[in-house]
Amino acid sequence: MFNNDNGAPRQMVQGNWTCSDCGKEITELPFQPSGDRPVHCKECWAKKRSEGRSNFQNRAPRQMVQGNWACSECGKEITELPFEPKGDRPVLCKDCWRAKRPARF
Repeated sequence: MFNNDNGAPRQMVQGNWTCSDCGKEITELPFQPSGDRPVHCKECWAKKRSEGRSNFQNRAPRQMVQGNWACSECGKEITELPFEPKGDRPVLCKDCWRAKRPARF
């Protein structure tokens, strides 16, 4: 049984699908599949998730750009960014960026 963010049981969807990796029959999912996106059984999904985290941890550190900027929201001095600022787009310090980014689910 899957739980949603507030701990309540998630509504399960019944159907007939086939795992895109191993070919196993899937009769219940915690979401309604859409389009031509692949569907994975619990075992293959867990394996892919584990591999993805491993790849994320093994990648090279992000190249940082040095400079002198001011946060567009609070005015705080910024000396390092993970990108080269372009044009008139706002530049935000870590705190303001975290406050403005969409909630993660």
